[in-house]
Amino acid sequence: MSDRISSNLISDTKKLSKKEKRNAAWRWSFIGSNNVNYGTLQGTGYAWSMARTLRKVYPNDDDYVKAMEVEYEYFNITPYMGPLVVGADVALQEQQGTDSLEAVRSIKTSLMGPLSGIGDSLLWVLLPTIMGSISGYMALDGNPLGAIAWILINMLLIWMRIKLFDIGYESGVRLITDMADSLTAVTEAASVMGLTVVGSLIATVVKVYTPLEFTFGEVSLSLQEGIFNQILPAILAVALTSFVYWLMEKKKWGFLKVIFLIIFISLVGSYFGILGVAP
Repeated sequence: MSDRISSNLISDTKKLSKKEKRNAAWRWSFIGSNNVNYGTLQGTGYAWSMARTLRKVYPNDDDYVKAMEVEYEYFNITPYMGPLVVGADVALQEQQGTDSLEAVRSIKTSLMGPLSGIGDSLLWVLLPTIMGSISGYMALDGNPLGAIAWILINMLLIWMRIKLFDIGYESGVRLITDMADSLTAVTEAASVMGLTVVGSLIATVVKVYTPLEFTFGEVSLSLQEGIFNQILPAILAVALTSFVYWLMEKKKWGFLKVIFLIIFISLVGSYFGILGVAP
């Protein structure tokens, strides 16, 4: 495998210009998170940001379609941090072509959670809150520096996105050139991390609660608190996620049918007192 990678690097037939590489970062910055949908969240925006750059990498239609299918998959990240993943993605596919798609999938899945934790806290909440308050108060006092400061901050964030893309791209290149022999191990590690991130989302984002209680004389036992939470606190969330996965993977249900089914189950469960809102 390392010999094949080396030959690809030497032939350098898929080399992208700086403009072509950064085109993906610019496209992500303008529309990456503006096309959110229930099925893949930012997946379509991510695919659109990569489409023009990957067309340069894959002149063959079959290879291009295969790569774009991976890019259309589920993706969700703080928009400011997205270029870091886009950069690594471009570097991997530029150097390895379709052989890198499994690594691309693993890296996208594993990085979107941790990077969102950083981006949400620092860039999505902290920076706008502090600098927005300062700029707003200055503007209310009639000081034009408030508006100017806010514009400069947003220009700085745009510059930061391009730099994050460059960092991601350079890291992706080093992953191929300096760690070619360890690429399989890195891919497997990224897959494990990605599965861990998805698993944690089930426990923290998916909320299922039942208010049912068993009464024995004067003693009442909550089904949720007394039984389910003692076995596995998120057991109902895991069960629902497994059911949805079965419907989509085995029965080939679309996400709209799944959403309407969950709404129906929620309404019926709430009406009969089987499901409710956690206290």
